[in-house]
Amino acid sequence: MQPVRVAVLAFEGVSLFHLSVPGIVFGVAPAPSGLPPYEVRYCAPTPGRVRCDQGMEIEVPGGLDAMDDADLVIVPAWNHPEDVAPAVLTDALRNAHTRGSQVVGLCLGAFVLGDAGLLDGRRATTHWACRDLFAERFPLAHFLPDVLYVDDDNIMTSAGTVAAIDCCLNLVRQRHGADVANRVARLLVTPPHRQGGQAQYIEQPVPALPSENRLPGVLEWAREHLSEPLSLDALADIARMSRRTFTRRFREATGTTFVKWLAAERIVRAQQLLETTDLSMERVATEVGFGAALSLRQHFASQLHTSPSAYRRLFCERQQGALNAPITRDS
Repeated sequence: MQPVRVAVLAFEGVSLFHLSVPGIVFGVAPAPSGLPPYEVRYCAPTPGRVRCDQGMEIEVPGGLDAMDDADLVIVPAWNHPEDVAPAVLTDALRNAHTRGSQVVGLCLGAFVLGDAGLLDGRRATTHWACRDLFAERFPLAHFLPDVLYVDDDNIMTSAGTVAAIDCCLNLVRQRHGADVANRVARLLVTPPHRQGGQAQYIEQPVPALPSENRLPGVLEWAREHLSEPLSLDALADIARMSRRTFTRRFREATGTTFVKWLAAERIVRAQQLLETTDLSMERVATEVGFGAALSLRQHFASQLHTSPSAYRRLFCERQQGALNAPITRDS
């Protein structure tokens, strides 16, 4: 099985956490069946010692030519988002994308992608604290403030720091399906898909009431009964809370409303069925609780900006390409 080649960019002041995340997610051991080997390489404008944001120096063996045959190019958080990234980096990123690499900006790494012109006309996100600066610097990008990551035409950006894990898990999902991504997440002891956006992490109080401990069990029960006509009142009864208390606790725990959470969970389940079965759209809609294919298509268009059939087709194409063929490159 051909390895997936990943080039992770390093530079002075680079986030040590973001340098580590790709190797942790893609190199999880023991690797689940269905996950091909990932070859993670680190590169810098000038190979050698690079000082990271924690003050430690690390040895980076490769130069930017590591991007030349990379399937994925990952840019960690840029340490000075107010400063334009040097041309040597932005040129290398544009060239990599032109050759067919998927380019990813983790957190403030989105600023480097923006400086390269890769976000013009595309949906993108970054850390909420820099959203105003981002909108000012890159007015041609369609900034999404309340997501954990967004993928648009082989360009992916993620939100605040820990969203880098969500982003990399989604990269696994894209290439190898929900089941493999879920197994990787279990090995990392992290949710395979967090609901809500980064707004839920802005000055959010830490849950302290004992009643809140019942919510995880209720949410798991709901996930197991998505095909049923679930209601807020039904879940409140299971949690043994009043409707008002449950509504408040639910938003505190998930960062969103019950209706939005339920729709998102049903979409996640629909993605799994589209990836792993050949069920008809009507059957998928029934299995996940949308009832009709029209409702499934409407929710897909709203949340994923695509149709269920296009999603299934794109997933199959990506998976087939990852298994059997290298990315297309210019000669």
